[in-house]
Amino acid sequence: MLIGGFALLPRVLQPLRPAGVGRDAPDWMLPLVANGSSSVEANAKMRLGDLRGQAVLLDFWATWCEPCRIQAPIVDQVARRWRDRGLVVVGVDTDGPEQGNPEAFAASRGLTYPIVQDRGGAAARAYGVDALPTLVVISRSGKVVAVRTGVTDGGELERLVRQAL
Repeated sequence: MLIGGFALLPRVLQPLRPAGVGRDAPDWMLPLVANGSSSVEANAKMRLGDLRGQAVLLDFWATWCEPCRIQAPIVDQVARRWRDRGLVVVGVDTDGPEQGNPEAFAASRGLTYPIVQDRGGAAARAYGVDALPTLVVISRSGKVVAVRTGVTDGGELERLVRQAL
C-alpha cells in the first residue's frame, strides 16, 4: 500500500495547470445566433479557425446561470474596449434545447459580441468546461493562454487579454 502512495507522489507535487493551457485551441464550427457582423442569417455559422491571427476570448455560459449573468456585462465591456486592438470575443451558449434563448438573453443585456450555440456540448467538452461561466483566452497564434472558471473581474480579464495580444 505504501508503495502505491509513493507512485502517486510525483503527480501530486506537479503544479496544476488548467485544461488546455499551452496547447493549440481546439477548432469548432457552431451556429451563430446573435450579434453577427451584419444581421444573423438563417444557418449562419462561425468557425474558430477563421479567427486565427487575432486574440480570442471565449465565454462559455448559459441563460440559466446566475454567475454568467454577472460575468456577461464584464465580458462585454472588455469586448468593446479591446475590439479595435485585435481582440475577438465570442460567447458560447451551452443551453440545451429547452433551456433558454441566447439571442433574447444577449439583446436584453445589450451584449455586442457574437454569440454561438453549443447545444451538443462538443466545444465545451473540447475545452474541458465543467462549470459555468468559463473563460478561455487564446493568443493570436492559436494557443490557449488562460482558463478561468467563475466570475472574473474586469482587471484580471484585461490582464489576460494583454497576455494574449
